[in-house]
Amino acid sequence: MDNNTIKQLQQHSSPMILVDLENVKETYPLHWHDAAEFILIIKDGCKHRISGTLYEANAGDILLIWPHQLHETIKFPHGGAIIVHFPVSIIGSSLDLVSISRFLYACHCIKSETNKALANFIENKIGEIKKIHSSTDFLSETRCRLCIYDILLKVGEYVLSENERNADSNVNYDAGWKYINDACKYIVENSSSNLTQATVADHTGLSTFYFSKLFKQYIHMSFPTYLANVRVRNAASFLLDDSLTINECAYKAGFQSISSFNKAFHDIIGHSPREFRKMHI
Repeated sequence: MDNNTIKQLQQHSSPMILVDLENVKETYPLHWHDAAEFILIIKDGCKHRISGTLYEANAGDILLIWPHQLHETIKFPHGGAIIVHFPVSIIGSSLDLVSISRFLYACHCIKSETNKALANFIENKIGEIKKIHSSTDFLSETRCRLCIYDILLKVGEYVLSENERNADSNVNYDAGWKYINDACKYIVENSSSNLTQATVADHTGLSTFYFSKLFKQYIHMSFPTYLANVRVRNAASFLLDDSLTINECAYKAGFQSISSFNKAFHDIIGHSPREFRKMHI
């Protein structure tokens, strides 16, 4: 294997799972990264801002920070949290998780007081990850990944049940979700192309009118808004590559014009692509 090949593999390989409990900062400025974080709060009085919302968390609570989300630590008591970082590829390798990312990425705080079973489950899994991570087990990385998938499955079940509970009572959730889940997977796989609502509706075998109605009922946003969210998330990943201009990131993500990209990015992220790129850590 030549040096260029090795260099390319190093550049594109996903970072390992990391467990941070010794160097958790008591304050940290607004930033984002390509990894996700699960934070177990172990001391009362923690304050963290995620995607513009301030969360006050106490011992036993769980904070969830998803890839590319702006966040900052307002106040963490010394030794007040355990943070598990894991690569975005863990989510991206499962189309099921990607298709429900609209709901996953909106879930930022699980309070032990109101959702004790789920909070305790995640706390135990993080404890397991911490133990495995510090072991000499040759397969520790794989075991940690399995624990993270266990957490993602539980959180996924939770957000889907919340979505079902909040959905229109006339919606047949089991029957309708099959079409919408299939549509979401198709959108994710083809978002960089000139995708239209009619194309996706045709893929699912539904009329454009009925697909549009069903999509809004389940996803709680229109097809164009959902597609823009997927493209913005992809563009955020491309912004990690300094060799790409912002315009190249926009077109690579599937946007047809720079003005529409800039508007969608600012509406969804809250900052311009240029500002967002500068806040990357």
